[in-house]
Amino acid sequence: MSAKSGDAWVEGPSGARYWGRYGAAGLLAVSPQREVLLQHRAHWSHFGGTWGMPGGARHEHESAIDAAVREAGEEAGVPPGLIVVRFTSVLDLGYWSYTTVVADATERFEPVVSDPESIELRWIAVDRVAELDLHPRFAESWPALAAQV
Repeated sequence: MSAKSGDAWVEGPSGARYWGRYGAAGLLAVSPQREVLLQHRAHWSHFGGTWGMPGGARHEHESAIDAAVREAGEEAGVPPGLIVVRFTSVLDLGYWSYTTVVADATERFEPVVSDPESIELRWIAVDRVAELDLHPRFAESWPALAAQV
């Protein structure tokens, strides 16, 4: 592991563990058809078997937006040239943070499962997202995000 890599667990005061030495970020891509790109997480991963957005650990000195776009490209084949960032939402625990980057996809593209972290990738209509078994933290943030997408 590179000294600049953020791939490591951070343990909070209560013992809860969070992925990303420098925090983490995810990309919520919104299609022109008002769908969001979601990732069905591999069973071996943290909260495996649930649905969330592509994302992962930030690297040292990497912005949350750059990390979210990089991770979405690595995990889902998201073409960075088709993404226009709309806003960010940050969960900051003081010792760890997660940034959701909400971005418009200028056109609907076909996502690609490109690493073992995904079971499946799918565009889901915004009004159907809550029907899925969502990653617990994504489920908590979804109502506020849905109101803005």
